[in-house]
Amino acid sequence: MFTCVANCVQLVAAMNPCRCGHLDDPALACSRAPRCAADYQAKISGPLIDRIDCHVEVAAVSAADLSLPPPAEGSADVAKRVADARAIQRERYADHAIRINAEASGKLLEAVATPDEAGAKMLRDAAAAMRLSARGYHRVLRVARTIADLAGAATVGRIHVAEALSYRHQPPRN
Repeated sequence: MFTCVANCVQLVAAMNPCRCGHLDDPALACSRAPRCAADYQAKISGPLIDRIDCHVEVAAVSAADLSLPPPAEGSADVAKRVADARAIQRERYADHAIRINAEASGKLLEAVATPDEAGAKMLRDAAAAMRLSARGYHRVLRVARTIADLAGAATVGRIHVAEALSYRHQPPRN
């Protein structure tokens, strides 16, 4: 699905974890796991994956899950937090030719998204351990700034960096 607002494109995609789609299902486990997942996911190029900001693994929903109570935070609450975060970003970038964190780059990104000391250390360590490209590093900063905005935080902290890092692509488990 693509949506276009001005010069921004948002890509939302879905993919099975492996060819059969049953990688983490003990009842239907793939006999070729984890190699099957590695081979299947290797079909997507590294540079393409590097351009995707948030990777979220979603487990299959069981029939028992359908009878659980609804989440504590409803859609209206989430929509309000998003609208508030967008308002913060519009105000932050009022004097610039951009509107949202995703459009920030260079010195402006450094000025608005540089994490506190603990967050900066975590990001440096993770960048080395995860072998982040410069693009990946900056994407983590943008996502961390957005997470901080959603939380109503003035500065990017370690917890925001940690969450942003958790959304980076993780290679298949061996």
